[in-house]
Order: sequence, then structure tokens, then C-alpha cells
Amino acid sequence: MMAISRKILHLDLDAFFCAVEERRSPALKGTLFVVGGQPGQRGVVLSASYPARRHGIRSAMPMSRAVQLCPSLTIVSPRSYAYGHASQEVMDYLHSLTPLIEQVSIDEAFLDLTDLPEPGILLARTIQASIRDRLNLPCSIGIAANKLVAKTATDVGKSRHRGDGPPFAILEVPPGEERAFLAPLPVQALWGIGPKTSPHLQSLGFQTVGDLAAAAPADLARHFGKMGVELSQRARGIDNRPVGGGHTAKSISQERTYDQDVADRKILETTLRNLSEAVGYRLRQDGICGSTVRLKLRWSDFSTITRQTTLDEPTNQDTRIYTAIRTLFHAVWKSRQPVRLLGVGVSGLGPPLRQLSLWENTTEKEQRLLEAIDKLRDRYGEPVVRRGLGSKTRTKPGGKTGGTTTEEN
Repeated sequence: MMAISRKILHLDLDAFFCAVEERRSPALKGTLFVVGGQPGQRGVVLSASYPARRHGIRSAMPMSRAVQLCPSLTIVSPRSYAYGHASQEVMDYLHSLTPLIEQVSIDEAFLDLTDLPEPGILLARTIQASIRDRLNLPCSIGIAANKLVAKTATDVGKSRHRGDGPPFAILEVPPGEERAFLAPLPVQALWGIGPKTSPHLQSLGFQTVGDLAAAAPADLARHFGKMGVELSQRARGIDNRPVGGGHTAKSISQERTYDQDVADRKILETTLRNLSEAVGYRLRQDGICGSTVRLKLRWSDFSTITRQTTLDEPTNQDTRIYTAIRTLFHAVWKSRQPVRLLGVGVSGLGPPLRQLSLWENTTEKEQRLLEAIDKLRDRYGEPVVRRGLGSKTRTKPGGKTGGTTTEEN
């Protein structure tokens, strides 16, 4: 009896932060704009519109450089809660299709749709159209029999895009054609090969994924140890990892991968703060708290470490999560050390603990404030109110600091 081939989809929201801003302000569509910090404040580009990309502007570029490349560039300040809210809308829709979902970042997820009768290409077109029509967001999709090839298909589909609009790419790799699809791609296109491994492979004569696939696994193991065997399997399109899902969540997390390594302390701390806020919001939406805070950090050579700490009591409050994660971060990060990825997670999940007391303590006041802010965010679908984090981390217009900052709709 022939084994049923899996039907794995990889979905990537196109220029996600920019797409959310265009959803809020349609006049931005087709214009030269970026999401990020101001050039005079050592700001960095978080996301660039497709017209801006044609001018050479890319994520993680210093904003001062982006303005040099395009003096007429419009800079939109980031709104982390708006992106978290939009991401959750997409994930809620995907969960209505299947429980076998693995969200890998705020704008990226895998789906296992093997049990659905429709062809993968038809499912991808339906999903793409639904997200466009229902949520007004563009996405690209790769389809294959495993996660590695599905993700690569998305990347290749998007790379073929030309024009000022989102790619809306869909690319399918039929079962049995994985190795042939990967073979002509440069080695750096293979998932897991970073900017340091790629030159090493090329110096050994491996220019394409096909070169890697043709090498004896033992030869690769001599050069790269256990990773050499994995490289051999990946190059041949072999990936048996399941798509996560179908079980109760053991943790809630958010990650941010930089297009280029970042070594600026302020940028890294801002990312950690935004991720902490997004995780806290998710916890409160689910009505749960967590007792363990976890940091995920990937260095420029793609080596990854995790660190975690257990809190005195469970929490779903942004500030407590960020305080813990910042301590973990500075225990391992050295000044100016390049970082590829940051992740914030909370585990040890359970219902909130209610304290009985005659007086409302600081934690309870914080919770009441967050609940009020969340109601506004849920109602308007964006962060109409943002928490100030003090004079050292955020400045209001006019030079005032701290407190609560209100943004106009």
C-alpha cells in the first residue's frame, strides 16, 4: 500500500509590518515608506514597502542610510500591538482550517493539510484569497511534502517577484521532486545555512545545494560533525519533522529574526520589549499566566542558546516579563555582539492566582490598567494607548517622559 504524501504549507505574510500600516492608512499603498525609528535617534528599518525596496532599502538598515538612499522616504513609527493583533487574526483563521499549525514567528506559520481532500495548490489559493479579502493582508505560500522544502518554496516564489506590489507568490514542489527543486539553488538558500557556514561550504567546492546532495554524508561529517549529516539530508530534501499542533499549548512565545545581524543595544532591547508586550497580550487574551520566562538568542553564526528563569509568582504583565527577559539577555550578551534572532517565551501556564487582600497592591493596579488598555486595543484593533517605560527608554512628543502615551487614530 502506497504511503500518503504529506501536504505541508508554509505561509509568510508579505512585508507584514508595512501591510498592517497600509491597512490602517490606505494612502500609504504604492508609496516609498518604512516602519522603524527616526534617523536622529539611531533608528533602524524594521520593514520596507516594496517600492522602497527597489531603492535598495531593506530591514535592519540604519534609518539614516535609508534616508540617504531615498530622501523622500516616509517613516512610520512601529506599533507592536497592531502587529500582534493582526497576526492573531491570521492565526485564528488558520486554526479554523486545521489544528496542525506551527507558528514560527509573528508573520510565518506551517500548516499540515494532509487530511483535507483538495489539492495543495487549490488550498493555497483559497487561503491566500481569504486572508487578502477578509483581513486585507498579502501573503505568499510554499507547498511541499515537508517543512524544509515548503519554506524554501516560499522563499523562491517571493524571490521571483518583480514590481512595486506584494508578491502574492504560490509555489508548489510536487512529491518526489524535492531534490531536483533544491539542486540548482545556491547553498545559502538551504534552510539553516548561515552567513558563516555558506563561505566555508563554498571554499570546499560546494556552490549549490545539488553539490551538497552529491557529497558523501561521511565527507560532510568530517568537516561539520553531526551537522554534516543533517546538511546531507536537507540537501536531498529529506525532512520528517512534524508540524506542531493538536495539543494544549505548553508555552506562548514570539520571535524576531533580523534580515541582517544587529549589535546595537538599544535596538535589541526595544525588540525584547516589543516581544514581551506581545507575549503578555497573548497571555491575557487567553486568560492565563506563566511562571517561567525564557530567552531565545541566535548569534550571527546561527548557533542558538536559551536561558530561562522562574518567577516568584505567575504573571501575564508586560513589565514583569520584560524585566526578567532583559536580565537574562544581559547575562549572556556582550557589548556590540551581533545577534540574528531574539525570542521571548513564557511557560508554566495556568489560571491567574487571585490574592485576597484588604488593599489593592501594585501588581493588581498594574493588572487593572492592562485590562483597560487591552479593551481599547481589542475595540479599535490597534494600540490607541501605549505604556510609557520611563525617560531612559521612551520619550513622548515634546520631550516629556514616562506615564501613558496616547496616539491619534
